[in-house]
Amino acid sequence: MIIGYARVSTEDQNLDMQILALRKIGCDFIYEDRGMSGASTDRPGLLKLLKRLRSGDTLAVWRLDRLGRSLSHLIRILENLERRGISFHSISEHIDTRSSGGRLVFHMMAALAEFERALISERTRAGLAAAKAEGKKVGRRPRLSRAQVMQARKLLEEESWRHCDVAAHLGVHPITLKRHLASVAQNGCRQNEAAPTCIDDATPISLGKAKAAVP
Repeated sequence: MIIGYARVSTEDQNLDMQILALRKIGCDFIYEDRGMSGASTDRPGLLKLLKRLRSGDTLAVWRLDRLGRSLSHLIRILENLERRGISFHSISEHIDTRSSGGRLVFHMMAALAEFERALISERTRAGLAAAKAEGKKVGRRPRLSRAQVMQARKLLEEESWRHCDVAAHLGVHPITLKRHLASVAQNGCRQNEAAPTCIDDATPISLGKAKAAVP
């Protein structure tokens, strides 16, 4: 099954071009998010889509930036899909991991993302060392906000998401997520405190044999 995902950042933008392109490649269903920034992890349509995908399925997007907010975030999502036996197809960039060429491009992107992470880490260490030498107080800021940790708990406890899927969705390493969850549990925070609603009624557009259901 091919399942498409379409997103626009503002309500007044049009999804028609993306949906038309996804229909042309034979998507069985299309999930959409309107007025959602790519930086947001609280995207109802994407959350439902990721939960629905099964081994053997293909996730399709019109363009890479419709799915991930950065290269590293995108690679985490794609690596998670690969582990679950799910293929990926980006129409504009001609990337299709069902083919050997598409898999090669994916692994090249993963290598670039790792290089980017290494550069950031190196610069961070250099900056911390310089600040420490100047007598400034240094420390690591949390990678996840309180709202994101509450969202992660909701997905794990109420929606039965796997730990690695939640980490990929939030764009962090599973160990980072575990550390934040442990910190919340240690501090005795309750899930209903400032917990965001992260699953809404995002109705997919059914294509093919089924009639189109527009949300």
